[in-house]
Amino acid sequence: MPPRYDPEEVKPMVTELTNVGLTSLATPEQVNEAILETPGTTLLVINSVCGCAAGNCRPGVSRALQNKKIPDNLFTVFAGMDTEAVERAREIMKDVPPSSPNIAIFEDGALIGILERRHIESMSALDVSNALVKVFDEHCTREGPSVAPEVFERNEHADRCGSSIALYQGD
Repeated sequence: MPPRYDPEEVKPMVTELTNVGLTSLATPEQVNEAILETPGTTLLVINSVCGCAAGNCRPGVSRALQNKKIPDNLFTVFAGMDTEAVERAREIMKDVPPSSPNIAIFEDGALIGILERRHIESMSALDVSNALVKVFDEHCTREGPSVAPEVFERNEHADRCGSSIALYQGD
């Protein structure tokens, strides 16, 4: 399926997470492998263009990954861009209503924590970070941070309203 948004317009929103160690997934097969076939704790961020919620989600995730304990595996998919991958992630989270952004934490393929858009849109980036750190401290053993503090500090936060992002016009 073609992306909904112009890939160049959303690139800063993807880069904001990949700069702090998340791997971007584009296919259902990659999602299956990342969540269901990779042992340990797994963070999956369903990224989005939503300025109000994603504008706090991405910096909150970035800050949380500076914690002393972080998930073993770090992944992201982008709603409106990686359509089939997002659909597969939502199938795996079968009891959770679809929303984006969304931050899910799995342990050996089982969902153990989630922040849905309805939660995130009333949270600051610091609130998102604190909520994630609480789960990381309880369930994770990988030593953090995900990237050096100076890399985290240089990471630019993409703070745009989704209504200002161009739709994909095709090649």
